[in-house]
Amino acid sequence: MGIELLGPGEQERMRAAGRCAAETLAAVTARVRAGMTTAAIDRLVRADTAARGGVPAQLGYQGFPAAVCTSVNEVVCHGIPGRRMLRDGDIVNVDVTTRLGGYHGDTSRMVCVGAVSAEARHVVDVAERCLAAGIAAVRPGGRLGDVGAAIVDVAHAHGCGVVRDYGGHGIGRSMHMDPHVSHVGGAGKGVRLRPGMAFTIEPMITLGSPRTRLLDDGWTVVTADGRWTAQAEHTVLVTPEGVEVLTG
Repeated sequence: MGIELLGPGEQERMRAAGRCAAETLAAVTARVRAGMTTAAIDRLVRADTAARGGVPAQLGYQGFPAAVCTSVNEVVCHGIPGRRMLRDGDIVNVDVTTRLGGYHGDTSRMVCVGAVSAEARHVVDVAERCLAAGIAAVRPGGRLGDVGAAIVDVAHAHGCGVVRDYGGHGIGRSMHMDPHVSHVGGAGKGVRLRPGMAFTIEPMITLGSPRTRLLDDGWTVVTADGRWTAQAEHTVLVTPEGVEVLTG
């Protein structure tokens, strides 16, 4: 499938979906506390998304059983909400995807639960810095590989790894579309960026090895060495002037 270029009307619908996802993420993460289960986060996402007129796009996607991904500590991505109780010192990624008006917004952030260790705070901070660097590399006429190259430079400068097995993706009328967005791409390589392209940037940053392992549930991805990891994500749009963050 080719890469879709969104027209003005489609871009407006993407902005609306992005705002909805961002507002749900902000409302839910503000309520995350020690003693809360990840299933409780799922309930909050369902209720808040519905109140804003949206639909949780992750629910039922290829059989995914929840409305949000909740990835705690060593979980890289796709953590399934359940009985796991958040404890003081945990870090958790809350990943929200909202469908509104036939288009999608996808965004995630880390929550530090109570007082976290210096290492945990470091990996969360580096993930946010990597996301910012990836976004800053987006410009019309540039290459998709510029995004990954910028992320790797920041992560390695701060002593962290970048997961290679998973990446960002095109987004629009479907939650996952072309192109695949590698977070370890080479500068000046890959697809040329054109106005109207929309995709996610969602670097997964590790304190140790970037190697991953898939658990038996078929969804949950963890670090192979068990060390902690952090992720941050926005949906972005390539514009004639540069880049617009749709979930900011």
